[in-house]
Amino acid sequence: MSREAKRTTVLEVGDDGVALITIVNPPVNALTADIFRSLSESYEQALGREDVKAIVVMGAKGIFCGGFDVSGFGGQTRREEEQTKPGYTSVDFFTDAVEAAMKPSVAAIDGVALGGGLELAMACHARISTPTARLGLPELQLGVIPGLGGTQRLPRLVGLSKSLEMMLTSKAVEGTEAYSLGLVDAVISPNELLPTARKWALDISQCRRPWVASLYRTDRLGSLEETRQTLRFVRSQVKNQALNVKHPLICIDVVEEGIISGPRAGYWKEAKEAQQLQQSYTTKCLVHVFFAQRGASKVPGITDRGLMPRQVNKIAVLGGGLMGSGIVTALILNNYSVILKEVNEKYLHAGIGRVRANLESHVKKGKITAEKLERTMSLLRGVLDYESFINVDLVIEAVIEDVSLKQHIFAELEKYCPPYCILASNTSTIDLTIIGERTKSLDRIVGAHFFSPAHVMPLLEIVHTRHTSPQVVVDLLNIGKKMKKIPVVVRNCTGFAVNRMFFPYRQAALLLVERGTNPYRIDNAITKFGMPMGPFRLADLVGFGVAIATGMQFLENFPGRTYKSMLIPILQEDKRAGESNNKGFYQYDQRRKATPDPDLEKYIEKARSISGVTVDPKLVNVAENDIVEMIFFPVVNEACRILAEGIAVKAADLDIAAVMGMGFPSYRGGVVFWADSLGSKHICSRLDEWSKMYGDFFKPCPYLAERAAKGIPLSLSSDQANSRL
Repeated sequence: MSREAKRTTVLEVGDDGVALITIVNPPVNALTADIFRSLSESYEQALGREDVKAIVVMGAKGIFCGGFDVSGFGGQTRREEEQTKPGYTSVDFFTDAVEAAMKPSVAAIDGVALGGGLELAMACHARISTPTARLGLPELQLGVIPGLGGTQRLPRLVGLSKSLEMMLTSKAVEGTEAYSLGLVDAVISPNELLPTARKWALDISQCRRPWVASLYRTDRLGSLEETRQTLRFVRSQVKNQALNVKHPLICIDVVEEGIISGPRAGYWKEAKEAQQLQQSYTTKCLVHVFFAQRGASKVPGITDRGLMPRQVNKIAVLGGGLMGSGIVTALILNNYSVILKEVNEKYLHAGIGRVRANLESHVKKGKITAEKLERTMSLLRGVLDYESFINVDLVIEAVIEDVSLKQHIFAELEKYCPPYCILASNTSTIDLTIIGERTKSLDRIVGAHFFSPAHVMPLLEIVHTRHTSPQVVVDLLNIGKKMKKIPVVVRNCTGFAVNRMFFPYRQAALLLVERGTNPYRIDNAITKFGMPMGPFRLADLVGFGVAIATGMQFLENFPGRTYKSMLIPILQEDKRAGESNNKGFYQYDQRRKATPDPDLEKYIEKARSISGVTVDPKLVNVAENDIVEMIFFPVVNEACRILAEGIAVKAADLDIAAVMGMGFPSYRGGVVFWADSLGSKHICSRLDEWSKMYGDFFKPCPYLAERAAKGIPLSLSSDQANSRL
C-alpha cells in the first residue's frame, strides 16, 4: 500500500495471512516520533484485520533499524508532547501493543539492529537474523541507557552477565553469535530471511512453535544469590573504570530493579532514568563527540569538489620502529599489500618481528586466528633499497624526527616512485614544506600522522600544505576509512593540530613542578580528571628522546610562549630515558609497573636552579582543580590560536582529535567543548592572572581575549560569531 506523506512504515498483507511491516527511514531506518506513530498505526491495522494471522517486522533495503535518532539526545530536539510521559513507547507500544498482542510478531533482521532497533526486535515473539547482521545496545556510549525495554529483555534472553557486558561496553554481536547466545532464534541467508520469518510467524500463530514473551522469561537469569554476586562484581569493576560518569551504574541499578521487583517495575525505572539522562551534560558531551566524529571527514574546499578516491593497492612504509611497524600492522590487517624498507638486515628483521608480535597479540586477544595471522603476514615484504618502489601508490615515511634525514628520503622517493605516488610523512611536528623543499613534488606531499601504537589508536591526522593536491587528501581520507581510522584534516604548521594544541600540556606541568608542585600530585589530578595518564607518566611512555626533539621544534617556532625547562634533558643526561630503561619520572619494575622515584627531587632542584625560579608556596599545596586548570587552560589557549590561524576548519575537529589522539575524556566533549562549558571569560581571566605571576606562557591569545570580552563561545566559527554579534 502507498504510504502517506508522513508515514514512515509500509504495511503489506500477503496471501499467506502475514502482515509485513517495513520501516522506511534512510539511511539506517532510525527510530523517530513519526516512525513510532506510523508503527503503532500499522500494528493497529494489522491486529484489527481478520485476514491477518501474524506479523513480520523488517527494515527497508537490507537494514533492520539503526536505533533511535541520536539528534533527539542531549536536548537537541523535543519529543512529541504525547511521548513525554516516561515509558510511553516502551510500555504502551512495545509491551502492550506488540508483545501482548493476540497475533505473534517476528523480527526479520538484516544489516543492523542497534539500540531501539534491537529493543523492538526483542519485543517480538521471535527473531530471525542473517549471519553477519550486527545486534547490540550501544546507548551507553552516548551517555544514556536503553530506554525501550532493553535493560529488561536482554538479560532474560542472553543471561545477566552477557547482557551487562553488551550494554556496558556498547559492543554489538553478529548474527551467528547472537544465535549461540539465544538472542535470535535462527540464522538464515539474506535471500531466505523474509520467507523464513513469514513461515515462522505462521507457525507460532498455529502453535507449531512456542509463543514467547521475552519480558517474562526467567530461565536465563539464574538464582537470586548468583544475581547479587554478579551485580556486586560488575559494580565494583565499573566504579574503578568509569570515573566521573553515572550512567553505567544507573544501567546496573535498572537491570537489578527488574530482576528483584519484576519486569514492570524495572521498565518504569528504565523509562524514568533514560529520560533524565538524555538531558544530562554527559550525554550532551558524548553526542557532540558522536557528531564531531562523523563530521570530521567533511572538509570544505576538498571533499565538496566531487573528487573520487583513486585506487591504492600497493603501499610502502619507511622505517620499522615502533611507529612504522604499527602502521604496517594496521595496513596489512586491512588487506593492503605493504613493502617495509629499512637501512640494514638487522633493523629489517626487528621491524618485521614487531609486526608479527603485534599480530600475535591480536591472536591472544581472540581478534584474529593463527591462520589469519599467517595470511596477513604474507601481505608484507621487507626490502633494503628503493628498487621495488617503482609501482607503489603510496609511501609513508616513519623515521626519526630528523629534518635533514627526512629531506634526503623525500628527494630519493621522488627519484624512484612513479609520478602519481602519494608521498606521506608520519612526522608529528615538522613543517611539511621544509621536509619537501628539496623536491619538485610538493603537490603530492601530505602528512599522515598516526598515533602510537598506530594499529590501536583510532586517529589519523591528515595534514595538507597550500601546495597539496585536494585529490591526494581525498585519497588519504579513503585509505583512512578502509583502515578503520577516524581522520581529521588540518593545515600545515609546526606540530599541526594535535601536538601543537597539546605542547603546553607537558610544559605547564614542568612549570608547576619547578615552582613546587609535586609531579605525582599533578599526574594524579590529571588522571582523576579523566586522562589515561598524567603528563609525566606520558613523557616516560613516549621516551625522553621524542619529548626533547618535539620540544625543540616548538621552542624554535614559538619562542615567546614556550616554557623552557631543563628537567627532561637533565634526566636524560643521567641515562634516564623513561619506561624503556625503567627510569624516568617514575621507576619501573619488571612488569612495567610505575612507582614514584624518591631520587627525582634532586633533578628537580637542579632544573629549578638553571631556570632561576624559586618555590611558590601557593603552588606547593595547590588544589587539584587548580592543577587541572593550570595544565589545560594553556591547551585551550593554543587551540584558540589554531582556530584563529585556520589550521583546523572547525572546533569540533579539535575536539575529536583531542579525544581520539590524546585520550581527552569523551564524556567532557573535547577540549573546546569543555572550555565552552566553563566559559571563555573564566578561562581568560585565570590565564591573565597567571601570566602576570608566571610569565607569557599563560598570556591569553587575541582570539580568546576577544571572545571572552564579548561573551562568545570559543567553538563558534568567525561567521557564526559575527552573526551572533
